[in-house]
Amino acid sequence: MTSLHFVTTLVDYANSRHATDLIYMLQAYAKDPMGGGQAVPVSVTERLIHEMSTRSYVFSILVYAHKDAAEISTADLVPVAFANCIESFSTFKGRAVINVHDFAVLPAFRGRDLSKTLMDAIELEAEKRNACKITLEVLEGNIPAQQAYIKCGFKAYELDPEMGRALFWEKPL
Repeated sequence: MTSLHFVTTLVDYANSRHATDLIYMLQAYAKDPMGGGQAVPVSVTERLIHEMSTRSYVFSILVYAHKDAAEISTADLVPVAFANCIESFSTFKGRAVINVHDFAVLPAFRGRDLSKTLMDAIELEAEKRNACKITLEVLEGNIPAQQAYIKCGFKAYELDPEMGRALFWEKPL
């Protein structure tokens, strides 16, 4: 039986293979119930890679699966997980904060610790950017993701227990 191995890569938005694989993974995530259950409109995906490439504070990571082989051919790589991250800034620490905006593992590859593999790659990039922390949001009903994030060292955020935990809110424009 052939075993699978996984490799992470920081996405080069100018690399057409990376761009195609990133859009593929984003669409797979968007169509999943935890991503909203609807594809990202083509009007967005057609400009997304360009928009991301113009922002130095945005980065993406792909996880590829490959069969156990002495030499890995790019043709043998299959995208199985990804994250899109956005750098912001902590005024309390005077350092970067990395927000994990999108994070997903294809259903067929869940349960293989790929969340940890992907999070390790995010953490490495965050350290290169001298970040003081990594943030993310997770749906209350997504217990498997919560468990994966806890395993990676995440927890609910609070400054003062009397004031409670931070809430993630939005105002659509």
